[in-house]
Amino acid sequence: MGRMITAGKAQESGNRAAYNFGYIWLISIVAALGGLLFGYDWVVVGGAKLFFERYFELKDASSSGWANSCALIGCLAGALLAGALSDKFGRKRLLICSAALFAITSVGNGLAPTFSAFVAWRILGGVAIGLASNLSPMYIAEVAPAQMRGRLVAVNQLTIVIGILLAQYINWFLVRNLPAGSTDEFIRTSWYGQAGWRWMFALTALPSLLFFFSMFFVPESPRWLIKNGRDDLARRILGRIGGAAYAEAEVREVRTTLSREEIQHVRFADLLDRRMVTVLALGVGLAVFQQWCGINVIFNYAEEIFKAAGYDISSVLANIAWTGSVNLVFTFVALGVVDRGGRRPLMLLGAAGLAAIYVAMGFCYQSGVKGLPMLLLVLAAIGCYAMSLAPVTWVVISEIFPNRIRGAAMSVAVSSLWIACFILTYTFPILNRNLGAAGTFWLYGGICVAGFFFILLRLPETKGKTLEEIEKELVD
Repeated sequence: MGRMITAGKAQESGNRAAYNFGYIWLISIVAALGGLLFGYDWVVVGGAKLFFERYFELKDASSSGWANSCALIGCLAGALLAGALSDKFGRKRLLICSAALFAITSVGNGLAPTFSAFVAWRILGGVAIGLASNLSPMYIAEVAPAQMRGRLVAVNQLTIVIGILLAQYINWFLVRNLPAGSTDEFIRTSWYGQAGWRWMFALTALPSLLFFFSMFFVPESPRWLIKNGRDDLARRILGRIGGAAYAEAEVREVRTTLSREEIQHVRFADLLDRRMVTVLALGVGLAVFQQWCGINVIFNYAEEIFKAAGYDISSVLANIAWTGSVNLVFTFVALGVVDRGGRRPLMLLGAAGLAAIYVAMGFCYQSGVKGLPMLLLVLAAIGCYAMSLAPVTWVVISEIFPNRIRGAAMSVAVSSLWIACFILTYTFPILNRNLGAAGTFWLYGGICVAGFFFILLRLPETKGKTLEEIEKELVD
């Protein structure tokens, strides 16, 4: 499947590999559909928030924060399940389960009669997000040749961004005719407040079914197969990826990082081994920073941010769509440079850039500057994040953990990410009320400065290295 193209010397095997680029890209894109659903399901709440809050008559900051953050409880559960089950049952089966959950819960949210039912379906949908966010980048990292791995894992971020943009444009399209100056009562009793927001959630079922059926046509991760003693099947899959010599070299190299005892007895307690703690702390630190840098509040609380900047409801929805477009464009920038410029420089650029932009946003809020300058600063923050911390964090945490405990370690890192995201999302309305918009973004700027020094001191460069080479440098 796909034209066989002879590549240069494969760094991971030392042999000349005939990479089947069409096949590699196809299975990576199918796996990355989990990212598309992750992005759509995660951000759709930001556009629907204006309407379901009126429908369910949510009045206080705590209720608003809970409505926007409750899915993160499910995300955490999904990430933990992925760690507990993916090393036993494989990556493919759990990705299929996540696709089914996406389809079921999207319809459930669309039909929810009460706020309690809405929250329950959001939490269950979060389980699907947790599974996909853990397994899609890990699967891609395990099938990708070393010199393509950064781009291919970043494709998962690209599909997340496409999902975000799709949600934002569908949200805007469904309510584009909402009259300017609409009152809360009109919104609550109109089609927009009664049914429009339900379609925003329910439409997720369509790409969910595409993901579900497509996953039956991709192979299991060859590294997982080797780890579970199924070398012959792994050779066939690797042979289709890079030819027979590549397959033999990969099987040998993966085997050198595994032992029979480690294959049979992988536990979360193994992560506390002194050789693992340092690399686990690095993965957890990067995952937490990706959330606490603050960018997700722009996606989830765009209404408050743009209203504080002087925009009305119709302009808010248009501006949300602009943020998704900029997000997409700059993710393509990341795809072009992550395997050439490296992971570390992009991460440092993202942390420093966001810190500077947040300081400027804080001064604008403090000085009463509204309109276009605020929109441009928000778009600059989105662009900076999209080409650095957003994709590169997923690349790094998918490649730094050793083969034998990758499932469990990824689960801990991704669980930490979702805990951090819950704290960020739940606390924003409270911080915004107590510190004001200026103080809140200055706080996020301070976190970005701390993140810059963490990356500078702790993150090594991993571009162009096989997963086994990275393991030897960081652990052995």
